[in-house]
Amino acid sequence: MSRLQLSLGNVQLKGLLWQVLVVGVALAIVGWLWSNAVHNLSVRRIATGFAFLGREAGMPIVDAWLPYTPRDSYLYAFIIGVTNTLRVAVIGIVLATVLGTMIGIARLSANWLLSRLAAVYVETLRDIPLLLQLLFWYVLMQSLPPARGAFHPIDGVFLSNRGLMLPFIPIGPSQWLVLGVAAVGLVILYLLRRWQIARQMRDGRERRTWPYAVLLVVVLPAVLSWGLGVPWTISRPELRGFNFVGGLALAPEYFALLIALVTYTSAFIAEIVRSGIQAISRGQWDAANALGLRRGFVLKHIVLPQALRVIIPPLTSQFLNLTKNSSLAVAIGYQDIVSVANTTLNQTGQAIEVIALVMLVFLTISLGISLLMNWYNARIALTER
Repeated sequence: MSRLQLSLGNVQLKGLLWQVLVVGVALAIVGWLWSNAVHNLSVRRIATGFAFLGREAGMPIVDAWLPYTPRDSYLYAFIIGVTNTLRVAVIGIVLATVLGTMIGIARLSANWLLSRLAAVYVETLRDIPLLLQLLFWYVLMQSLPPARGAFHPIDGVFLSNRGLMLPFIPIGPSQWLVLGVAAVGLVILYLLRRWQIARQMRDGRERRTWPYAVLLVVVLPAVLSWGLGVPWTISRPELRGFNFVGGLALAPEYFALLIALVTYTSAFIAEIVRSGIQAISRGQWDAANALGLRRGFVLKHIVLPQALRVIIPPLTSQFLNLTKNSSLAVAIGYQDIVSVANTTLNQTGQAIEVIALVMLVFLTISLGISLLMNWYNARIALTER
């Protein structure tokens, strides 16, 4: 192992000195900015620190899945804002992925009309700014008829200027217990499936998994639910007076934001899926056709598993974009973390702390998505033997 020579002509030493210099300059700039900010705030008698998080917020938050009153603290209001952001991000990512995959496959369809419609969908939505699409959907929601004249496409579903009303099953502690048992059953089923695949690789015998799936995911939770007497009642929305009672209510602001994010992001995901499928050699399709395999079977079991290695990296960027684009909710009054932060900033005047909290929230969510997708990408990557 070569020893580091203390000479200015040594490349390693020069590189180390430059790194130390750059880091030192960066720390000096950050320190100067921090001291300057603290000095200016003290001169203007503006309080610093995060003690304001324990004070009463006094702000109303209408659309919240967690119980909240204006008497709660700013910290709890921030938590409500984070949950509202996650409501949009998580559900939006799932719906955009499903819709984008369908549109991407449709673009490669042999049906001329279907492929052209998919192309128009992609090119139209990608070329219109997201903010304009968000405002369009919000204005469209506001122009819907009132609750008494709500659209009623199917039983239990209502669409009006009050939002989208859906039936749902109230979840309590006993229901969560049954769902938890079903989740444990899914984990056991996954491990069992991997064990069966390993055995199949050794002896070539295919083993059925569906009997275990029925037992672990259906029969066992059903027996537990029957034994504990867990009620599974469906709450349906009903019109009473000028508004709906019961059911699950999706506010117009939330519904408009979700539609805009899903449709906009799905257009980009569709192109990622299309390019990923086209990256697979045509010989894969020709070989499958020669064996007489159905096109749907080939796409699901042969092409898509290989295309995922090309799709996942750019797909991760779209998930991050959807999460960050959710901050546009402030334009239509949906109270996500950015809206709550703006109100907090105006009431307390502590801009640095509030903005730092918002940045920390989005950084944490984005890093979580990146870690999950990078783990999945590494799991499906080809490994050399």
